Amino acid sequence: MTHDDSSVTRPNGPSPEHDSSPAPAGGPRQRYARRLLSLRGEQARAERRHRTLGRWKLIFAALALVLFGLALGLRSVSMLLVLVPVAVIVLLEILHERVEKDMQLRSRALGFYERGVARLDDRWMGTGETGERFQDVSHPYARDLDVFGKGSLFEMLSTARTRAGEEKLAEWLLSPAAPEAVRARQEAVEELRERLDRREDLAVLGEEVRSGVHPQQLAAWGEGAPLLESRLPRIIAPVLAAAWLLSLLVWAVWDAAAPAVLITLINLGYSVPYRKRVQRVAGEVERAGHDLDLFARVLERLERERFTSPRLAELRATLETRGRPPSRWIAKLDRLVDLLESRRHLLVATVDPFVFWTLQLAFAVERWRRNSGAAIRRWLDAVGEMEALLALAGYAFEHPADVFPEFAASGPRFEAEGLAHPLLPEGTVVRNDVRLDPDLCLLIISGSNMAGKSTLVRAVGTNSILAQCGAPVRARRLRISPLAVGASIGTLDSLLEGASHFYAEIRRLKQILDMTAEPLPVLFLLDEFLQGTNSYDRRIGAEATVRSLVGRGAVGLVTTHDLALANIADSLAPRAANVHFDSHLADGKLLFDYRLQPGRVERSNALDLMRSIGLDV
Repeated sequence: MTHDDSSVTRPNGPSPEHDSSPAPAGGPRQRYARRLLSLRGEQARAERRHRTLGRWKLIFAALALVLFGLALGLRSVSMLLVLVPVAVIVLLEILHERVEKDMQLRSRALGFYERGVARLDDRWMGTGETGERFQDVSHPYARDLDVFGKGSLFEMLSTARTRAGEEKLAEWLLSPAAPEAVRARQEAVEELRERLDRREDLAVLGEEVRSGVHPQQLAAWGEGAPLLESRLPRIIAPVLAAAWLLSLLVWAVWDAAAPAVLITLINLGYSVPYRKRVQRVAGEVERAGHDLDLFARVLERLERERFTSPRLAELRATLETRGRPPSRWIAKLDRLVDLLESRRHLLVATVDPFVFWTLQLAFAVERWRRNSGAAIRRWLDAVGEMEALLALAGYAFEHPADVFPEFAASGPRFEAEGLAHPLLPEGTVVRNDVRLDPDLCLLIISGSNMAGKSTLVRAVGTNSILAQCGAPVRARRLRISPLAVGASIGTLDSLLEGASHFYAEIRRLKQILDMTAEPLPVLFLLDEFLQGTNSYDRRIGAEATVRSLVGRGAVGLVTTHDLALANIADSLAPRAANVHFDSHLADGKLLFDYRLQPGRVERSNALDLMRSIGLDV
């Protein structure tokens, strides 16, 4: 139980590594700073090239205008000379676009490393994806342990570029995995930890993840039954379209309108029976296939990887297909969706009934779905899990002092040395030791407000979540068994349901008690619970609830201001113990050391603090 003075030394190191190179020396801050310096230099040079190309384009545009004027005014100057500066302008425009694209990629890379530095400096809160859409007030710990929202665990961890990656990370944070799955993720995270260049590559692929592919919708579309099955219409449609265009040519050249009128009527009649199904096909794929380009580029990047850890190799194997790789299939679907969207253009809409633009694309989409639709869910799962692992690897890279937990064969068990809350600044937290096991299954924590009781409870819960999703934990050592976490910390009123704070709290307690009927042992975290009733009912209710939880094999922490509740530990000894956080008043200020100590708190500073600010008590 010592102050966190174990700041990590981070000597300078080189820029991001390649697979064939050894891991560069230096900590995350130095490597981020070195890469930022390199990128800013490259960006400055690119901006100079951008300005230079722009000036040359203006010079050659002026030259083209001069030559054009001379060619009009002086017959001796050939108009063909104008083509020379025009050709140079076209070449300069191509180069200009490439430089602009490079600048955009470097700008995104700069953002990636600047966000990394912000996380290291604890300036990340409110700057990332908060995961609010995954928030579920009925979940047994998500809101209480700040899993989602501003300054949350999800915001700190998530670097995903796709919704599939965000959804997978959220799933892991909400559902503890079996030890075998966690160990496989730990091996994968350890392999990915040093692949800084890979994480940078994914970060620059796209600007905005929130507008990307909706995984469940796209997977459901891929698994759906095709709406257009027959091969014959697929063959007839382009033939009739070509015949209609040929009839227009005949009309224009030989002034023969009859063939054009006849083919027009035939094509109109042919398109009518398919109209509803075609519109349904187009609408469904447009809704499901929004912004497939980012998904294709992430797939293409992952297809180039080779891994040694079993889980990563298994994920990479799911992307192996006969023929073209998944990225090519998704890119093809993306092109089909883009072409379908062009049907709303006035010119395309005018000729659509005669050339079957939408019908032919609908057949192509349905052919794509028959060939590859069933594989979409597998590809999405692989991309999602890979991005979730990369997010955990980024966290592991940025916090080299954090350790992977050990998993105990028997439980319930939570034995931590040097435990701290991962959402607090790493260099200032005070670390404490916590032990919960079958022999000591309950700690009653007393102490004044702001002494550190709630922080410790949250630290235990948050590190339990990290441990069981495959991430390192903020501790010097953690030995844990599989645990189902249930928390009642700052339970809120529900105005929509008309539920008071007290009623919302007892419903959560009932939920935690019900969890003890499941195979997984429960870790309960109760902070100042049953505050919404009188002290007599609170003592009786609190003791009955805690006794019931302990009797059902659960372990946990309970915080309290009410020293009478500390008697619960005495009645359950030796399986329960009192611990406390102390404080003292000095010069009218309440001071804390945030160190967990044995026994119940012996004094209260509330009256002294009230007197110190002038209250007559």
